[in-house]
This record gives sequence, structure tokens and C-alpha cells, in this order.
Amino acid sequence: MLDPSSSEEESDGIVEEESKEAMAPQAGSRISPSRTSESSGGLAPSSSRSSARPTSPSPSAASEEKEDLEKLQRDEEERKKKLQLYVFVMRCVAYPFNAKQPTDMARRQQKITKQQLQQTKDRFQAFLNGDTQIVADEAFINAVQSYNEVFLKSDRVAKMVQSGGFSANDFREVFKRHIEKRVRSLPEIDGLSKETVLSSWMAKFDTIYRGDEDPRKAQQRMTASAASELILSKDQLYEMFQNILGIKKFEHQLLYQACQLDNLDEQAAQIRRELDGRLQMADQIARGGKFPKFVSKEMEAMYIEELKSSVNQLMANLESMPVSKGGEFKLQKLKRGHNTSIIDMGQEDENTLSKSDVVLSFTLEVVIMEVQGLKSLAPNRIVYCTMEVEGGEKLQTDQAEASKPTWGTQGDFTTTHPLPAVKVKLFTESTGVLALEDKELGRVVLHPTPNSPKQSELHKMTVTKACPDQDLKIKLAIRMDKPQNMKHCGYLWAFGKNVWKRWKKRFFVLVQVSQYTFAMCSYREKKSEPQELLQLDGYTVDYSDPQPGLDGGRAFFNAVKEGDTVMFASDDEQDRILWVQAMYRATGQSHKPVPPTQVQKLNSKGGASAQMDAPISQFYADRAQKHGMDEFISANPCSFDHASLFEMGWFSPGQVFVLDEYCARNGVRGCHRHLCYLRDLLERAESGAIIDPTLLHYSFAFCASHVHGNRPDGLSTVKVDEKERFEDIKERLRVILENHIVNFRYCFPFGRPEGALKATLSLLERVLMKDIVTPVPPEEVKGVIRKCLEQAAQLNYQRIKEYAKIEENVGRLVTPAKKLEETIRLAELVIEVLQQNQEHHAEAFAWWTDLMVEHAENFLALYAIDMDAALEIQSPESWDSFPLFQLLNDFLRMDYHLCNGKFHKHLQDLYAPLVVRYVDLMESSIAQSIHKGFDRESWEPVNNGSGTSEDLFWKLDALQTFIRDLHWPEEEFAKHLESRIKLMSSNMIENCVKRTRMAFESKLAKSSKTTDFRISPTLCTMFNVMVDAKDQSAKLCAMEMGQEKQFHSQIDELIEESVRDMIQLLVAKFVAILEGVLAKISRYDEGTLFSSFLSFTVKAASKYVDVPKPGMDVADGYVTFVRHSQDMLRDKVNEEVYIERLFDQWYTATMNLLGTWLTERMDQQLHVYQLKILIRITKKKYRDFRLQGVLDSTLNSKMYDTVRNRLTVEEATASVREGGMQGISMKDSDEEDEEDD
Repeated sequence: MLDPSSSEEESDGIVEEESKEAMAPQAGSRISPSRTSESSGGLAPSSSRSSARPTSPSPSAASEEKEDLEKLQRDEEERKKKLQLYVFVMRCVAYPFNAKQPTDMARRQQKITKQQLQQTKDRFQAFLNGDTQIVADEAFINAVQSYNEVFLKSDRVAKMVQSGGFSANDFREVFKRHIEKRVRSLPEIDGLSKETVLSSWMAKFDTIYRGDEDPRKAQQRMTASAASELILSKDQLYEMFQNILGIKKFEHQLLYQACQLDNLDEQAAQIRRELDGRLQMADQIARGGKFPKFVSKEMEAMYIEELKSSVNQLMANLESMPVSKGGEFKLQKLKRGHNTSIIDMGQEDENTLSKSDVVLSFTLEVVIMEVQGLKSLAPNRIVYCTMEVEGGEKLQTDQAEASKPTWGTQGDFTTTHPLPAVKVKLFTESTGVLALEDKELGRVVLHPTPNSPKQSELHKMTVTKACPDQDLKIKLAIRMDKPQNMKHCGYLWAFGKNVWKRWKKRFFVLVQVSQYTFAMCSYREKKSEPQELLQLDGYTVDYSDPQPGLDGGRAFFNAVKEGDTVMFASDDEQDRILWVQAMYRATGQSHKPVPPTQVQKLNSKGGASAQMDAPISQFYADRAQKHGMDEFISANPCSFDHASLFEMGWFSPGQVFVLDEYCARNGVRGCHRHLCYLRDLLERAESGAIIDPTLLHYSFAFCASHVHGNRPDGLSTVKVDEKERFEDIKERLRVILENHIVNFRYCFPFGRPEGALKATLSLLERVLMKDIVTPVPPEEVKGVIRKCLEQAAQLNYQRIKEYAKIEENVGRLVTPAKKLEETIRLAELVIEVLQQNQEHHAEAFAWWTDLMVEHAENFLALYAIDMDAALEIQSPESWDSFPLFQLLNDFLRMDYHLCNGKFHKHLQDLYAPLVVRYVDLMESSIAQSIHKGFDRESWEPVNNGSGTSEDLFWKLDALQTFIRDLHWPEEEFAKHLESRIKLMSSNMIENCVKRTRMAFESKLAKSSKTTDFRISPTLCTMFNVMVDAKDQSAKLCAMEMGQEKQFHSQIDELIEESVRDMIQLLVAKFVAILEGVLAKISRYDEGTLFSSFLSFTVKAASKYVDVPKPGMDVADGYVTFVRHSQDMLRDKVNEEVYIERLFDQWYTATMNLLGTWLTERMDQQLHVYQLKILIRITKKKYRDFRLQGVLDSTLNSKMYDTVRNRLTVEEATASVREGGMQGISMKDSDEEDEEDD
């Protein structure tokens, strides 16, 4: 259990007002006049209560006068109460002996006002508008934009600032948490750590937050705001409570001087008197039986023991206070019985002081100024002085000439003699040769006391016989400091029964050995121990009349104890008053000695000169009496109900310190103090203020443990009113805490103040406990929190719904599209709320995670009602609601607790039919687009295929992307959707491939079969459609579930088969064209009529004209056709593999055709024209296909070798028979190639 005084100052300062406002006089000055007037034993127990004010004012003047008079009386009564309270507070400040000002205070953060919040908003908006000189990257600007929109503009933050619950540190910490996730998600940059980025961003944030303000001014403001947290001096504390209680400056001066607050001895004596009075009051209660009403009758006897025990504890605290600072004497630790009222050391030998216990230590300063009357010495003779204290060392001054014997030399001595002997001697240097010592001229012996004058005086010296100057004087200044434990000293006449048995004048010293031990000691000269001493414990000092038969002394007083009387007398009245006051402080008696009336009259008649004979304290007391302050100064603190003199509230450490001292010194019960504290805090909380739960928790735990008998402050008694008040406060506190949990998003926005929500939950658990020992069942706590969170769900949803309506300007006629837009906007807010709950509040509910999940489900269930209503009015043909599903599902599926929860399953059940219907309609639409598209297809190249194929593949990809982006959470339905889409894609692509193959075959069938045939771009486009279909099938038809790849494999086989057929059709076309060429040259076959006729005609015609080489145009036309087809295919078809496969089959098929044609004419000799055409076709074909990348193994096939060998033989035969081939030969020749090209 913490010490009660350490609770308030350890708070972080979450209360809504500054300490100066909470303690201001306008706020009740922490005093409740109504309660003090109604409490028993109020501030003026003897005064009667003022009459009650009439309920309705009378119109007559007499009634108004009466009301004014009553008001004046109330105001005067209130002023007296404040003055009386201020007297008690002043004494606590002047001499604290229980509490200490804290030195390990947690600094309260500077709170944000509404003006500062607006200023902060303006500064961040200026940064976003680019009106500042702060350089920042896009990522930081986005972070600030989000912080500005989400946090600074939040109405929850504005309300929190209004209630005083936000500090500048909170603003900074929220931004820091806001950017940490952003920075962590950024990609790594070499040489730049993310910690460096964080530090840089926070530095920029501080610059924006500070704006153009000078940092030194901000530091000064922070220093000023923290002034209440510093260790305050006594003067600052006095001034603080003057402002709190409305005490005027001159009233403070009067009370300060009259109470002798600067006299620590008087304050310690006042405490001793108060404690004695409390013990006497306890005895009176025990004798009179006027006990407070306790919960048990047996507590009455315990109550007396508690009172006495608390007083004894205060006595021990007082006694432990040091008497001297730096003194050499040792304090004697005194033993005390448990219930002794006044320490009576004279009754026990072990507590009796000995003479060695009161040894004092004095410091003397002796200053030798000059010597006067030195005339007999020559002016140039050297003189000097020595000084010594009896029993100490001897010191010497500097040398001076006899004509000017001045020094000003100071000697410092220490002694234990209250009456020391100080010897000062004057010497002159001896001029004789045989002189061994200097010559003494004179001496003076003085016996100073602490009361001796401190200024320099002339003293006549006792001269020696060798000095003719009889009127020799020396000027000295002797200062003897009074030690701290010596309270008074001086010469007195004394006579007693056991000590000082002869009426004689002696030197007395009043010595304080400890806070409760004083002794009157008489000393002789040059003695450190007292000759006789008298312990003042149990004695009562008072003024006395002159005693007959006692000669000596003028003003008498005595010290009386049962069985003993000691008579004292001083030589003047002022000395007597000072002695009586000093002994009055020492004895701790309740009776205050008053000087005889005739002395007062004498002083008053004597005028100013007579008044000065009285001590200054008496003068201040008379002055205070004149201004009506005497009743407050002389009031007995024991007769007041101190529990009713203060109101609780937010305290600065200095105020806590004074309050701790006040409560301990005046016996205010700890339970009452914390009940008042709780009452005040609850009143503030009920009015909308934000209270630190730690403050409530500590005070509640203290009161609960007290009421249930755990006695944290050592008190075992419990008053009936304490228990009743505690039960009332407990119920109020429970209601407030539950309300805070219901409003957790608004009482603790963004998790601020840090740890407050967690502390609130902990305090609620404590409040629900039936007693201090038995823990509350977890299910009961859980039930209360569940109920609160259910209400919180309704409240939070209602708030964001109202916010959304304001944003959307609801009030007009809402269309289905508008309703859906509002629902999506509401879904964004719902998600934002749940994300903020998880980020800022989940840690506080760590013990009740399942309750937070229930809260989220309840929250979503409320949203589901509006969502269902919005979806019901949507058109069945409208698919605009799918973004709503994606938005909600993307959030829910990533949340471990909400994934496949109640709302999530409801969302799936709602959208599953829509998804199925959408897929069905899309399938029908795509099928129709394929049918109509291919019917109208122009086969113009579009991207990687035709217009219809591109549209098909885009639609299929968009549909699959849509289904994939749904991220359907239920695995079985997700697999069904994927299988359905893959199957549909496979069917659509299969249809596309088949239609393309049919179009290719049709197009090819309609084309020319001569060498005029050219590969058109449409045919290449069809090839490209096949290529694109193959690529798209890998993406659109392949399943991602391992073994299930049937769709992809089937469509791949279909595409490969179709491409193979298309290549075969094209190759067949190429073969048919070559067959046409061969058919033309077949006319020249040997043995045919046309061959003979043609040969004769050519020979005859060649004699007259230049006849072109017959058949070369056919060869050139075929070579041109081949080259054009190769170039077109190579340029337009996107798949290299298909081109290579086509070229291989083309070359092989045509070469086989040539070989077959030649084989059929194995027995015939080729006509020269046939031979030339075949040689040219074969050579060009070989070279062209080699340039297109056909492999040598394919080029140099057996059929090619057969054709080449036959043509070579035929060439040789023709050369012999015909006389040459006119440059056409099967031999490779670069010249021939160039010529042919």
C-alpha cells in the first residue's frame, strides 16, 4: 500500500483544470461554507447558527435590510472561517514535521486548449498547402494528410481537448504510432535505416507543430506551467494559500508576526501544546463517553487507543526533528511508553539527564581595534597584543608603532564554557640586549555571554608596575554566538526545594536536548558542565508576585510541578517576559502565561519609551489583538472539526505537502480525506471532466481497505458515516466507470491518455469486489463488461450513422444508387472504427478479447440491418453492390476473430446468389459475343489477335479477376467458383479455336492455287489467335490445385491439333501451287507432241529473233511466291515455333513432290527447259529455307540428295547434247547468286 500522501502528485495530470484554477477562491477556495456551517464542532463552536434565508423576498424595505444584514453576517462568518483555516495552514507551512515535499515527481504534460488545437490545425493545413518552408517527400506528406484528416479533425479529439484530457505529448505520440506502420511498410533503402526515417519525420512533425514560435519561448512557457511542480519555498506556499483563501497581505503580516512563524522554537512549542491538547481531548471523550457512531460498539475503546497512538506517533516525529544544524552535541534518544501523554523523564532513572548531556559549544570572535592612553613609550617603539580564551590557544596581533597602536585583528575561538574568560594583554618589544621576554604593559580579563553587546567598547586595562600610563584603555569587540540548542540565557535569582537551595544570583542557560527535553542549567565561570540543572518536563511556568523574605531580584516567576516549586527572579520586566516565553515553549503546557495587568497598564501609560521595555513579540500580539486577530491565533486547534475544514480537488505537489501535514497534525482520518477526494473527483467526472483512473483507484482502494477492516493507515475503527458515504461513492463510481467503458471511444480517443482505459477496467473490477480480500468472480466482471460493450456498439454505430448522414446531407429523396453510396460510405466508417478499436483499445481489453469480438459482431450486426435494407431496393440487374462486398470482405478475412464470423457468414449468404447469377449472365453474354463476333469478324490484326478474340480474352480475364478479387472466404464455394470460371474459359476458348480453324480453312480454300497466291495478313491473324489462345489458356484455364489440370490440358490439345491442321492445310496449299508449276513444265516431257513442236518452233525462231528463255518466268514467279510467303509469315505470325514447324513441313513436302516428279521420269531425259526451271527452283528453295533457319538435317534430306544428283546428271547430259545450259547449273556460284538476285 502506498503512502497516502504520494497519490496525488504522481498523476500525469488528466484532470480538466489547471491546478491554479482548481485551487482558486472562485471555485470554493477548497472550503465548503455550507458543509462547515452544518458540521458538528465547526469553526466557531460557541457561535450560534445564522437564521435561514426566507424562501421568497419581501417587497418591504425592512425585509431587504434584513436580507442585507444576513448577507453581511454570512460574509463575515465566511471570512472568519478562512482566517482561522489560514492560521492552521500557516503553522503547518512554518514547521512541517510529518510530510515532505516530493522530489521524484512525474512531470505533468502541458495540456492543449481549444485555441491551441485550432492553431495546430492551421499549422498542419498550411504545411499541406505548401505555405511553409519545410521540405518533405510524398510519403511524409501523405502521412501528415492522414493524421490531419483522421486525428486533428476528429470531433472526439475536439471534445477531449475541451474536457482537458489531451496534452501536447499525446498529439506527438499519436502521430508517432500513426507513422510507424507506414515507415515499416516502406521498401528498404541502402544506407538509410527506417529508424533514421522515423527520427527525421518526428523532427519535421515537431517543426510543423511548433510553427514560427521561438523554441526558447516554448521552453519558458513549459517552465512556467511546471512551476506548481517545483519544491516551493515557505513564502511561495504562504502566497499560494493567500490566493486560495482570499487572505489580504496585511492580514497575513499580522498573523505571521503574531504567531511568531519565524520562531521555530515557538512553532515546536505550539505543536507540543496541540498534541497535549489532543491527548486531553481523548481522555475527555473516554470519560464522557461522547464517541462517534461506529459500526461496532467494541470500536469505542479502540478509538481512544487510536487517538493516543496517533499522537504518540506525532510526538516521535517531532522528537526526531533535529534541534541543531551542525552543532557538536549529540541528541539523546528518549524512550517513551505507548500511551504517555507528556514525556516524564524525571520518573525514570534511565531518562534522567546527566550534566554531560547538556554540554554546549560556543564560537567567540575577538577583534582588537586600538589602544588609547599609551604616552610613556617612544613613538617608534613596537607594540602588539595577545588574546586567549581560558583553556585555549593564544593568538597575537601584528606589530604596530606606539604612536599609532591600531590593529583591527580578529581571533576566532571555540569553547564549551557558557561563561568563558577572555584575556587580552598589551606588550612592547624589549630593547635590552639580555632581555629574554617582551615587556607586558597591561591586560584586561572579560567574561562575555551570548547576551553581551556585539559592538566594540573601550575597556580599562590593568597596567603593570613597569608602565607609567595609568589611564590605559583598549577597544575590543567580542561576539559570542548562541548555539541552536541554547534557547535563552542570562542571570537570574533562583531558589528551589531540590535544586538551587539558596537564593542566589546565578547564570542560567535554557538548553534543548531534544524536541521534548529541555533543562534549566546554572553555570559558573570557566566551567563547561552545569553546576546544577532542572529538567522542565511536567513543569508549568507562570508569572509570580514578589516573594517576601527574598532579597534580590525585581520581577518574579516560577516553575511549578506537583510536589516542587522553583522560584526565579530577574532584574527587569523585559527579561522576565523573555524567560517566561522561552520556558513556556519548553514545557509544552496548555496554559499560556499572561503578564500581570498592572505591568500592562504601566507599559500603556509609559508611552513609547515604556512600550519599548516589552519584547517585540508582545508588541505584535497586541497589534494583532487590536485588529481582531487574537481569537484566531489563540484558538485551540483541538476544539475544531478539521475534517470539515477542507474540500478536495486536484492538488499541486506543494498543496499536497501542506494537506498531508495538516491532516497528520490535526488528526484528519485518512478515510475521510480520500472519501472527500473521491466525492470531488466524481462530481467533476459527472460534469464531463476527464479524471485519471489512477487517482480514483488509489483513493478507492484506500477507503475500501479501511471500511472492510484492512486498516491501511493503522486505524481499526470504522465510522457509520464513513461506511455509508463509501457505499454511496462506490455506486456512483461504478456508474461512472461503466459509462466510461460504454463511451470508451470518446472518453479515451485514440487510446489516450495512455493506459487510462486499462486502468478504468482494473478499477471497475476493484469496485465490483464485495470486500477487500475476496476477488470478484470472473464471470461477473465479464458480464458487466459485456453489457457495457453491447451498449457501446449501439452508441458507436449511432454516432457514425449520424456522422455519415451529416456528410451525405440526408433529407432529400434517396435513390437506390444514392442509398448504396451511403451504405458504402457507412461501411468505410464501420471498418475505420473497428480498425481503431483494434489498434488503440485492444491492448486494454487483452483479458477480454472474446468480449471485444462480440462487441465487433454486435456493431456489425447493427450495420447489417442498414446494409440489407439498402441491397433490397437495388435492381436485380445492377451489379454496383459488389464493391461493398469487396470492401467488407477484404477487412473481415484479414481479421482472425471476425473471419467467418456471424456477420461474415451473413455477408456470404447475401452475396453468393448474386455472384452465381453474375457468372451465369457473363457466361451467356460472352457466348453470344463469340457467336456474333466471329460471324462479323474481319480478321484485322488487333494487338495479339483479332478483335473478337481480344474482346473474348479480356472479358474472361476481367471475370476471373473479379472473382479472384472477391477473395471468397468459404473454401468450398471458392473452389466451386474457380472451377466454374475455368471450365467456362476453357469452353469459350475452345469455341474460339474451332471458329478460327473453320475460318482459316474457308479462307484458304477460296484463295488462288497459282504462284500469284500471297499469304494475307488475315491468315497470319488467325495463326496469332491460336497463339494468343494458347497463352491465355495457360492463365485462364489452369487450376491452381495440383492434380486438377484437365481444363488446361484439354484446351492445349485442341489448340495444338488445330494449329497442326492449319499448318497442314497451308502446306497442302503450297504443294498444290508447286504441282501447278510442275504441270506447266510437264508439257516438255520427252516423247510428247507438244514437246517436239515446241522445240522446233523455238529453234526456228531463234535464228531470226532473240527468243526469251522458255520457262524461266515460271521459275521466277514461284521463287517470288515462296519468298513473299516466307517473309509474310515471319513478320506477322507471333509464334516462332509454329513458323519453324511450317517451314520444315513446307520444305519437306515440296522437296518430296520434286523427287516424286523426277522419279516418275526416271527413264526419260529432261528437256533443257525443264532442267533449267527445276535447277533454279531447287537451288533457290534450298538457299531460302536455309536462310529462314531450317535445320541442315532437314535441308540435306535423302530426297534432296536424290533430286540434286538427278539434276546434276541431267545437267551434264544437256551440256554435251545441247551445247551448254546458258549459265544455269547445280554448282554453287556466288556470281550466279548475284546474277539471280
